[in-house]
Amino acid sequence: MGSKNKLKRFNENNTFHNVFQPKREELVDAVYPLKGQWNQQFFKNNNPLVLELGCGKGEYTVGLAERYPNKNFIGIDIKGARFWRGAKTAIENKMPNVAFIRAQIELIEELFASNEVDEIWITFPDPQIKYKRTKHRMTNATFLKRYKNILNDAGIVHLKTDSEFMHGYTLGLLHGQGHEVQYANHDVYRQEGSPEEVTAIQTFYENQYLANQKAITYIRFKII
Repeated sequence: MGSKNKLKRFNENNTFHNVFQPKREELVDAVYPLKGQWNQQFFKNNNPLVLELGCGKGEYTVGLAERYPNKNFIGIDIKGARFWRGAKTAIENKMPNVAFIRAQIELIEELFASNEVDEIWITFPDPQIKYKRTKHRMTNATFLKRYKNILNDAGIVHLKTDSEFMHGYTLGLLHGQGHEVQYANHDVYRQEGSPEEVTAIQTFYENQYLANQKAITYIRFKII
C-alpha cells in the first residue's frame, strides 16, 4: 500500500464514529474514559462484548457482527490503515455493534475493565517462532494473564491460526498451566464437527492459506 493511500485511510479513520485512536499516554498516564464503559457509552446496550485482537482488515470482526447482531464487537490492531476497510464496511452497512481501536494489544488492560469482556478472538496472529520473540507471542503466559484480567468469569478465548507451531505451543501451555481446553481441532475444514463460526467466516489471508492446502487450526479455551 502506497504512503499516499495510507494517509488517506488514516485521515478517513479520523472521521469514522466507530474508530478510536487513543494516544499511548492517554492509556498509560490516565484512566481512559471508555474503560469499563464501552457498552454504556458507545454501544448503548448490555449485550455481550467480544474482542478480536490483531484484527487486520477487520473481516472477522465484521463477519461475526453480521452473524451475531445481539453481541458487540471491537477489533483491535496497531495498524489503522488495515482496519479502515472493516470500519468503513460497518458504517456503510449501518452496523451499530462494531467498533475498532488502534492500539497495542499489550495495553488491553488500559482499554477494558475487569469483567468487561465476554469473549476474545485471536485470528491468525504472527506465531513469533524465534525464541527472542516469545514475549510477543499472543498466547504466552503474560498475555493470558492480561486476558484473564478483562474477561468475566464465564469468558472464553478463541485461537484460529494457520500455524501448527502456534497451535501446538498454545495447547501445550494451556494444558501445562491447567487451563480449560473446551475444543481443539488441527484441521477445521477437513474434520467434522467444527463450530460454524470458525468455518463460515474466512479472511483474505485465510483464503490464500486454503488455496495452498494449508490446514487451519482452532482452539477454544477458558483461562482458569
